[in-house]
Amino acid sequence: MSSTKNRRKVAPSAADSGDTADKLDQLLLSSAICNGEDLAPFVRKAFASGKPETLLHHLRAFSKSKESEIEEVCKAHYQDFILAVDDLRSLLSDVDSLKSALYDSNSKLQSVGLPLLSSLDAFVEARTVSRNLNLALDSVRACVNTIELCSRANNHLEEGNFYMALKCLDSIENEYLEKTPSSTLKRMLEKNIPDIRSYIERKVSKEFGDWLVDIRAVSRTLGQLAISQASSARQREEDLRIKQRQAEEQSRLSLRDCVYVLEEEDEDGLGAVGDDAKDLYSNGGGGLLGFDLTPLYRAYHIHQTLGLEDRFKQYYFENRKLQLTSDFQVSSMTPFLESHQTFFAQIAGFFIVEDRIFRTSGGLISKMEVENLWETAMSKMCSVLEDQFSRMQTANHLLLIKDYVSLLGVTLRRYWYPVEPLLDVLSKHRDKYHELLISDCRKQITEALSADKFEQMLMKKEYEYSMNVLSFQLQVSDIVPAFPFVAPFSSTVPDCCRIVRSFIEDSVSFMSYGGQLDFYDVVKKYLDRLLSEVLDGALLKLISTSVHGVSQAMQVAANMAVFERACDFFFRHAAQLSGIPLRMAERGRRQFPLSKARDAAEETLSGLLKTKVDGFMMLIENVNWIPDEPLQNGNEYVNEVIIYLETLVSTAQQILPVQVLKRVLQDVLSHISVMIVGALQSDSVKRFNVNAVMGIDVDIKLLEGFVDSQASIFAEEDLNQLKAALSEARQMINLLLSSHPENFLNAVIRERSYYSLDHKKVVTISEKLKDSSDRLFGTFGSRTMKQNPKKKSLDTLIKRLRDVS
Repeated sequence: MSSTKNRRKVAPSAADSGDTADKLDQLLLSSAICNGEDLAPFVRKAFASGKPETLLHHLRAFSKSKESEIEEVCKAHYQDFILAVDDLRSLLSDVDSLKSALYDSNSKLQSVGLPLLSSLDAFVEARTVSRNLNLALDSVRACVNTIELCSRANNHLEEGNFYMALKCLDSIENEYLEKTPSSTLKRMLEKNIPDIRSYIERKVSKEFGDWLVDIRAVSRTLGQLAISQASSARQREEDLRIKQRQAEEQSRLSLRDCVYVLEEEDEDGLGAVGDDAKDLYSNGGGGLLGFDLTPLYRAYHIHQTLGLEDRFKQYYFENRKLQLTSDFQVSSMTPFLESHQTFFAQIAGFFIVEDRIFRTSGGLISKMEVENLWETAMSKMCSVLEDQFSRMQTANHLLLIKDYVSLLGVTLRRYWYPVEPLLDVLSKHRDKYHELLISDCRKQITEALSADKFEQMLMKKEYEYSMNVLSFQLQVSDIVPAFPFVAPFSSTVPDCCRIVRSFIEDSVSFMSYGGQLDFYDVVKKYLDRLLSEVLDGALLKLISTSVHGVSQAMQVAANMAVFERACDFFFRHAAQLSGIPLRMAERGRRQFPLSKARDAAEETLSGLLKTKVDGFMMLIENVNWIPDEPLQNGNEYVNEVIIYLETLVSTAQQILPVQVLKRVLQDVLSHISVMIVGALQSDSVKRFNVNAVMGIDVDIKLLEGFVDSQASIFAEEDLNQLKAALSEARQMINLLLSSHPENFLNAVIRERSYYSLDHKKVVTISEKLKDSSDRLFGTFGSRTMKQNPKKKSLDTLIKRLRDVS
């Protein structure tokens, strides 16, 4: 075939143009039309120049030139077509020969390739069968692996190994389910896998529910064991403190020959308790008391695997909160005194378990949730204690509950739970407890005093002496007496001492272990109140209502002296139990708190003795006040009084301390002195002479001799004080027998020798003194005699004293 000729645009020829400008315009117009430009400028120019015909002429010329060009192109294309047809005709014979050659070649190829084609078909078919077999084997293997995992999951389910079963299910679902070729198996797996997961969830939820039921019973036992361990630890600490106090006391007493070593506590017991605690805290296998957290942790782990961790946390917290709320229920049918240990042990066990779970579960419960539960429990426990304490009217009941609550606080403080609000409740009821305790002691003291027979206590055995004397440090000597031993006090003393000691121990027990370290001052305050208000008041009432005889009054006075030693023991005992050194307690010692009862007892004894003495002193009325000669052996009344006083002293010295006997005897002698002066001053004695005064002087000397005879009992200073009790009578007699009575007017002499005399008494008694010359009608025979200077001095004294008064 011939190649087509290249064509290009031919611009219109300008050969026929006559004018150069017209040619130029025609060329520009032709160029614009060929290039497809806008002809508007040419039209405007033609109309502007007024030659539109020229423009039309140029356009017609351009059209004609194009028509001729088209004709030339058509001629050229026609010529090419004729040539192509000629070429095709020349090729037709060649094609026919090629066709016959191809047919022959095809026949030969068919005859040769037919066996090969049959073999190829067989090969293709065999290969397809092989591929299908391989696919079938792969499918079978996949199904076998899937079924093996299913079987393994079933075995884990039967064995209760839910976590491994879930892992098998996850493996089936993630690795085998999409690749399983069996649609039936696939549908079965898609249907059963959620059911199995639901079954596992129900199963572990049931186990968790059973654990919730079991853990309540275990918590109670766990709390009781933990609190009992705290109690044992407290007792060991208390025993150690007692040994330490004994060592300090012996060291204070300078027993340098002794070596004190604080023995270390044997840790075997602690180890045993620790083993029990480990069993209790066991996380598997069920501990000693069944405290097994395995069901909880497995349920938590399974829910984590199921993707239900948050839901299980919420479920756990809500159920435990409900359990705690139910633990708060206080039965109205059972007294709180009987149920308080169970109540607090249940709560203690609950939070011990929660502490363990918080520290080992890996986030099952948060610290904030545990704190919220504890705040709820603390608020409820405080309200229950407030309510129960407000109802209690027995100190012992309140102490029992307080002691258990303090042990609860010690137990839970080991797990870092704040227990200050509980201790604040205990401190708040401190005053009420002591009021109840004092009330109980008041009843006991009243009963003990009402049973007193005012008889010395007989002790037949050494253990009785130890129980009633040594245990309260009432002994006056470290030497153990021979038995039977008659104590100087009655049975009331050790009975009251036991009551007071019990009060001290109960008070210290209440104040101890409550977070307050220095509570001796509080215990001492209440002890002072018990002694000064209760015991002192009861003794005063006993003295005023039940003491009617000298022997009873003497026994009560003896008891008061023993109580004075007992009070020293009480404060030392309180200091020891409070854990402060004895020297500090002795430094702050107060006066004797039973001083009112002691004074009342001594006054009662003195009053009864004075009454007895008054009976003998009535014999002073038989005294001859104007005898001719002075008596040498004293008047009858004084002999009777001295006999009675000697009998009194011999009896009283067996039970009364020396100082008490001295005070009583001093009061009696002072009373005798007053009675003697009163007899001289009384209206029944009109006059008396010097012989009568000398007789009274003998009486007083006999009384002073009686005092001197007691030198084996009293010290010299005490004897001087007893003699001083007779000072008024002695000084009055000395004045009456003095050669210069007017010396009484000398202040220095009066202060030294007559300090006990009253001016009025001196005047009254001095006026009654009758001189020996003043006998009836004596003035007739002695009118010219000189006046007695003593009489003159006495008259001067009387006159001066009257002027002063």
